[in-house]
Amino acid sequence: MPRHEFQPGKLIAGLFLTAAGALYLGDALGSWQLPWFTVLPMVTAGLSLAGAAGTATYAIRRRQRPHVTDSGSMKGVRDNP
Repeated sequence: MPRHEFQPGKLIAGLFLTAAGALYLGDALGSWQLPWFTVLPMVTAGLSLAGAAGTATYAIRRRQRPHVTDSGSMKGVRDNP
């Protein structure tokens, strides 16, 4: 299987949404009483953190990639025959 790049924003969003689902599941099973609006701040914070992590990851990877010029050649990369 080909390897894929690590995407921390998706990991953070998934963890927060899974936690929200677990809270609602515990409420549905009767383990505890949870007001419906309790999870909204948690999901909002998780999506905000995921967006920040995704933006930071994009900025870091963009800086590390070789620059491609309009002519199609890569600046800073030598052509090996």
